[in-house]
Amino acid sequence: MTAYSSSSTQPSGQGLRGRAGRLFASTLPHRMDWPLISAVAALSLLGVLLVASATYDPADPGTALGHAERQVLHLAVGAAAFVVAAAVDYRVSRAYAPFLYAAAVLGLVLVLTPLGETINGSRSWLVIGGLQMQPGEIAKIGLILAVAMLLGEPRDGEFAPTSRDVLVSLVVLAVPLGLILAQPDLGTGLVLMATYLGMLALSGAPVMWVAGLVGAGLASAFAVVWFGLLEEYQLQRFTTFIDPGADPRGAGYNANQSMIAVGSGGLNGTGLFQGEHTRGRFVPEQHTDFIFTVAGEELGFFGGALIIGLLAFVLWRVLRIAALCEQPYARMVCLGAAAWLCFQSFINIGMTLGISPITGVPLPFVSYGGTATIAHLAILGLVLNIYARDRRVD
Repeated sequence: MTAYSSSSTQPSGQGLRGRAGRLFASTLPHRMDWPLISAVAALSLLGVLLVASATYDPADPGTALGHAERQVLHLAVGAAAFVVAAAVDYRVSRAYAPFLYAAAVLGLVLVLTPLGETINGSRSWLVIGGLQMQPGEIAKIGLILAVAMLLGEPRDGEFAPTSRDVLVSLVVLAVPLGLILAQPDLGTGLVLMATYLGMLALSGAPVMWVAGLVGAGLASAFAVVWFGLLEEYQLQRFTTFIDPGADPRGAGYNANQSMIAVGSGGLNGTGLFQGEHTRGRFVPEQHTDFIFTVAGEELGFFGGALIIGLLAFVLWRVLRIAALCEQPYARMVCLGAAAWLCFQSFINIGMTLGISPITGVPLPFVSYGGTATIAHLAILGLVLNIYARDRRVD
C-alpha cells in the first residue's frame, strides 16, 4: 500500500499563489499594437483640448474648464474599460456576449420608462440617481458581439453563414434597432444598421442578402419620406441637407454655421481658444456633435486633416488585424468595430462639411461624452485583445 504525504494531497500556499499568478498572467496580453494605441491617445488628447476650447467662457473662469475636466474623467473610466477588455481573453467575452446583448436591450427598454430622460428631442438617456448613461452606445457593442457569434461561427462542414444564420442575425438587429427608433434616435439607428451591413457584407453570407437589405433599406427610406413618417425636425434636417440655403436662420442654421466655422479657419486656423465662431457660440453643441467645427476653425485645414488622418490610421490598423485573424469570430468582431467607427466618423465629420445630414452622433475618441467614450475605448480594447492572442496576427 502506497503512502501519500500531506504535501502531495494538499497544495501548499506557495503552490496556490503560483497557480493564481500564472492564471492572472495568462490573461494579460503579451503584446500590444502601440501605433494604434498612440493614435487613439493622440485623438483623445486633441479631443480634450477641443472640448476645453468649445466650452471655455472667460466671463466665468471658475467653471471654464469643467467639461474638459469631466472628459478627462470619462477617459480615465474608458481607459479602465480598455484595460479590462484587453486583458480578459476575448473568448470569455464571446461566452458572455448574449448577456451583454440582453443587458443592452434591457437598458433600451428602461429608457422608454419614467427612468428615461429626453435630451435634444431624443429620449435616449437613462437616469438613475446621479448617474446618466446612453444604452444605445452599449447596444453597439452588444450587437457586434452577438452578430459575430451568428455570422462568424459556421457549423461543421460549412465555410460561410447560411440564410438561417442571416435571418437570426436580422432578428438580433431588429430588437435594439426598433427600441432606438422608438426614442427616436435616428443617428444611433443608422450606426447600428451600417455596422450590421458591414459585418454581413464581409462575412461571406449569400450576396442576395446584402443586395436585398440595401434595396429594402432604400425602399424603406423612400416610404418613410413619402408617407410623412419622419418627425418634423428630422424632415427639416434632410431638407436643409439637400438645400443648405433653404432656411439659413431656421432649420438650416446649424448646417450653415458649421460650414462657415470650418471654412473660416483657413489652412493654419485661428489658434486654440481664438476662434470667433467658437467663442461666440454660433454653432450649438460644439463640444459634442459639432466638435469638428472647433478643429476646423482653430486648427485649420492641417488640424482637421490630422484628425481625419489619425482616424483613418486607427481604421487601417483594425482592418489589418481583422484580415490576419485566424478565428472567424474574432475577425467579425474587428470588422464590426471598423464598420462602427468608420461610419460614425464619416457621418459626424460629413455633417459639418455639408456632405451628410445632421444627426446626433459624436466623433469617436474626440467628442465630449461619457458612455460613448467608454464604449469606443472598450471595443478598441477587445480588438487589441484579439491582436495579442491570435497567432496569425503579426
